[in-house]
Amino acid sequence: MSHVLIIAVGSRGDVEPYTGVGAGLRAVGHRVTIAADREFEHLVTGTGLEFRPLWTQLSSKSGAVNETSQNYTRNGLFSRNGMDMIAAARQFIRETNINVAEIAADPSVDVVLFNGLGAAAYHVAQARGIPSVGLHLQPQLPTADFPPMVFGTSLGRLGIRAAWVAHRLTERSMFGNINEIRAQHGLPPTTYGATRREQAASAWPVLHGFSQYVVPRPREWRPGVEVVGYWWPSVPASWTPPEKLRRFLDAGPAPVFVGFGSADPGDAARVSGIVAGALRSVGRRGIIQTGWAGLAVEDDDVLTIGEVPHAWLFPRMAVVVHPGGAGTTAAGLRAGVPAVPVPMTGDHPFWAARLTALGVSPGPVPFKHLTKDRLADAIRAAVDEPRYERAAKSIAAKVATEDGAAEVAHVVERLDQRGVSRPAG
Repeated sequence: MSHVLIIAVGSRGDVEPYTGVGAGLRAVGHRVTIAADREFEHLVTGTGLEFRPLWTQLSSKSGAVNETSQNYTRNGLFSRNGMDMIAAARQFIRETNINVAEIAADPSVDVVLFNGLGAAAYHVAQARGIPSVGLHLQPQLPTADFPPMVFGTSLGRLGIRAAWVAHRLTERSMFGNINEIRAQHGLPPTTYGATRREQAASAWPVLHGFSQYVVPRPREWRPGVEVVGYWWPSVPASWTPPEKLRRFLDAGPAPVFVGFGSADPGDAARVSGIVAGALRSVGRRGIIQTGWAGLAVEDDDVLTIGEVPHAWLFPRMAVVVHPGGAGTTAAGLRAGVPAVPVPMTGDHPFWAARLTALGVSPGPVPFKHLTKDRLADAIRAAVDEPRYERAAKSIAAKVATEDGAAEVAHVVERLDQRGVSRPAG
């Protein structure tokens, strides 16, 4: 069997689903290594997979990228902070390309899988004559069905097309040092557009790890681009819930979960106060996950926790409140519980809109408009109106019929058998 390298650049939510992909590949006999931020080594090795650290650390809470991201969350993409965010992203991508290329060049690797920020691996795999596959948690190719993630959702047909054009121009501007990497590996220079055309002509595989029942595959996507089902994070066999958490859950009715994961809007004390006030207003118990935001609430009916697998926790909740990242959205849908999304940035507005359209949520409470009363009203509606729970359970039953990790394994095995020839230089 093959040595499969999975490159997962990003935060915890960008890494965890690939542990499920890795577990699926290992189950059919492959050796699997995941390359990610060193902060997540325990997530990978705890599931029995090999780990390679990235030295470009998107997860770091210190530094200019995180501060700029907080300002962008408050002020939007087209503000000065939004432009600073793009500039910081360009520098980060340049460094990441170098890092990814080094790891993908490992001669022991037979197949490379990577997410969006690992795109340099495509070129290194091409130079080495080994297969590669794009793995994405969000829709990545243009469609008339919805705009790119960062643009939200309410743009109209013409607005959606214009947004994709702008998105492609931004991606092209971040092609950066790819040709330097290609030259180091004996490949001729190329362009962003030529790479896209090359991938389309060869039906290069791009797999999306979400459910067709949540986001149907757009009809105009090219051959090779598929929606295969969610990639569920692999939970370490040794994990057991903290006794304090178990006692709290056993002591009363299902609580409301509130957690912002890897999103950090700043001002933890103010946000924690809003959450505490909303829970008191609706008279519900709460589980608060600290996350990067540093949330913490001290109350007899509220428990503040650290890392706990959502697959175990969410089925025990009455409703989940979260920004709307891909991974947390997926975990909530799998658990069959209503959601209150609090979108901040990135793909959050897209997934918040999907939760609302599916009838799982009464609607988003955008972070920039977050107040105690708005959050309380949304939680109250999600808990008290049975239609949200019915919709959530219906979607959970459909999602359970899919096996996204097995689909990735099938594609890898087909590519491994077929092989890839090195392009002429």
